[in-house]
Order: sequence, then C-alpha cells, then structure tokens
Amino acid sequence: MLRINNLCVNYGMLEAVKDVSMVVPEGKVVSLLGANGSGKSTILKTVSGLKAPRQGEILFEDTRVDGMETEAIVDFGISQIPEGRRLFPYMTVLENLNLGAYVRSSKAEVDKVRAEVFERFPMLKKRSKVRASSMSGGEQELLAVARGLMSRPRMLLMDEPCQGLSPIMVKEIGKTIRALKESGITILLVEHNVSIALGVADHVYILRNGRIVFEGSPDAFSADEFTKRIYLAG
Repeated sequence: MLRINNLCVNYGMLEAVKDVSMVVPEGKVVSLLGANGSGKSTILKTVSGLKAPRQGEILFEDTRVDGMETEAIVDFGISQIPEGRRLFPYMTVLENLNLGAYVRSSKAEVDKVRAEVFERFPMLKKRSKVRASSMSGGEQELLAVARGLMSRPRMLLMDEPCQGLSPIMVKEIGKTIRALKESGITILLVEHNVSIALGVADHVYILRNGRIVFEGSPDAFSADEFTKRIYLAG
C-alpha cells in the first residue's frame, strides 16, 4: 500500500533521514523502531506531508504523494495519530472528533462515521460532552485514534501511541491496533515500547542515525535482542 524509495529528509544542514526505502503492505502492521533522534517521526511527518523530502519518492497505492498538501493526503486515505496526541484540550470529545472529519463535506457521511467510531469506542460516546483535558492519558490516546478514524483512512500513521501510559492502557492500545488491522486498516507504527511494537507487527524496520539497519520478521529475535540492537547498537 505504501512504498518509500530512497528517502532523504533534512532539517537545515542536518540530514535526519538518509536514503531510506521501505514497504508497508496492505492490511498489515509495520513497526518502525529506533532510539530518539533516529528519524522515525520524521518519516511519518514526511509521509503525511508535514515535511518535504530532499530526495526520494513516496507512493501510496502507486500514486506519488510526496509534494501533496497534507489535506490532500488525508483526503487520499492517510491519517496520522501524532506523538503527544495533540488534542484540543478545552474542546469536548465530540468537538475533537468533528475536527477529524474536516475533509468530509457531507454531514450525513460525518454522522455515519462518528456512529461507527462510537461503536468502536463506546467510552467516548458516554463522555462525548466532556472536555479532552479532563480525561486520563489512556482515554486521550483513544480519542486521538478515534479522531484519526473520522477521516475514514485506509492507512494510519501512529507515532508513539503508548507514550506515558500505564501498563493496563498499553495493553488496551495493543488490542486497539490489532482490531484496526482486523478491520482492514493498514498501520505504520512508531513505538518505543518494544514488546508492543513487536507484538502487533507483521514486519519490522530498525532505524539508526537516519538509516535502516535491520528489516525483517518480529520473530527474528527476542524482545531483549531487539532492544540491544535499537539502543546499544548490538
């Protein structure tokens, strides 16, 4: 579904992503692992149009999306769940969800998608009039995922969804990712929690200093061995 070819991305003179090529097959979960500063989030931002590549191409279902505006990329079927959730804290759950559907012009379609989201996340329906700022971190993360689903994407880019969450909520996010995959949504996941990233993934890439240093099955090594490769250059 997504193919990245020879991608290079700079921040000024700093080359954050260096000649990265990767594939995300349709209906699969691909985990992108690496230490802080390895270029993981930069890749997601470039796919979603928030960063411009210096070199390379990004194809979504054989159509080049690098160079497209972010709104067009969302309308095309890619939605990003950003690191830190980036909710509107003083807006209600319902208002946050409605903002996720800004590319949809049909009220009937928005109402239908919102009903589907509430069916998937009944807790959000119960708390639809509650401000986002009054929710727990785990509830906010589920709201961020639900908001991303309001554009009815075929692919989700998830950036650190388990960041700062309790072990119980980490398991809940893992269940949510598996359920989204079962519903046919393709996922590119950036996650520091190695156990979750490996547990939900069909395929794994490891980045180090902007380059891919490993590509393969999550069963290739144990979680401890993956951790050594990510953080200890093992």
